[in-house]
Amino acid sequence: MYRKKIGILIAAFIAICGTASAQSASSLCINEVLVSNQDNFQDDYGKHNAWIEIFNTSFATVDIRNCYLTNDKRVLDKKLSAPERAAMMYPIPKGDVLTRIAPRQHLLFWADDEPKRGNFHLSFKLDPEKENWIALYDANGTTLLDSITVPANLPIDCSYGLKEDGIKKSGWAIMGIDGRYVTPSTNNKTLDSNEKIDGFKLKDPFGVGMAIMAMLVVFCGLLLLFVSFKIIGGIGLNIVKKNAMRFHGIEDKQEAKEKAIGTESGEVFAAIAMALHEYQENVHDIEDTILTINKVKRNYSPWNSKIYTLRQMPHK
Repeated sequence: MYRKKIGILIAAFIAICGTASAQSASSLCINEVLVSNQDNFQDDYGKHNAWIEIFNTSFATVDIRNCYLTNDKRVLDKKLSAPERAAMMYPIPKGDVLTRIAPRQHLLFWADDEPKRGNFHLSFKLDPEKENWIALYDANGTTLLDSITVPANLPIDCSYGLKEDGIKKSGWAIMGIDGRYVTPSTNNKTLDSNEKIDGFKLKDPFGVGMAIMAMLVVFCGLLLLFVSFKIIGGIGLNIVKKNAMRFHGIEDKQEAKEKAIGTESGEVFAAIAMALHEYQENVHDIEDTILTINKVKRNYSPWNSKIYTLRQMPHK
């Protein structure tokens, strides 16, 4: 029974890890593709080949290992088993630290049909004169993460990519013409300005609105603090009153109010606190010598003292 429970826990842990891995891989997408490479980016061997750029849309590091890249549309046949489908695709090897894509970063694969040259060299080529369908599959070989159809006859050294990294809604465009640049392993759109800040500058050139907003934020914060302290103080005061009523054996709130139970002045508590402090800290004057002053009774009569010349009344 004990082993069975351990087995169930291990299976659940593996399932959770698998789900997390799948969710991470789902944030990967095909971001840019260059088919006809004549004078563009070179690989590690100095060759000009077609390349495919993968982008991590999430804000966490994603490992693309064990995923698949392919340009064979036969893998779309749902009748195929996972092994049959995997045989038609390029499996991205594991064990390479470079397969870990940092948050919002890119990874480049070379479509040169030379997988022996390294982990990032695919087992297929792209045809510049035809449409090229490219797909990215998850590690299970059945889940399609992303796919794209690159138009045929693109200009030489021009790529086909998203206008904004990882944002499908931004649309696809031919990079390398109309003021757009081919950007392997970097952002498709250069973020050299902040549109929101620029718009705010146009609407509020003197900063009056910004100053008012800042003051409102500060005053709202102070108001929230006042309300919070007021509530906390009220709760503390109620607790003190209840403790005082319990100490005096009073249960009626009206009676406690008439006797002013729990409403002692702050001076009383301050005096008690100071007395306790002096008692605990031994705060008092240390006297090494004790002086005793006794009144000396004069048995003589100075010339200017007439008290001793008066007759004393006898005691009955």
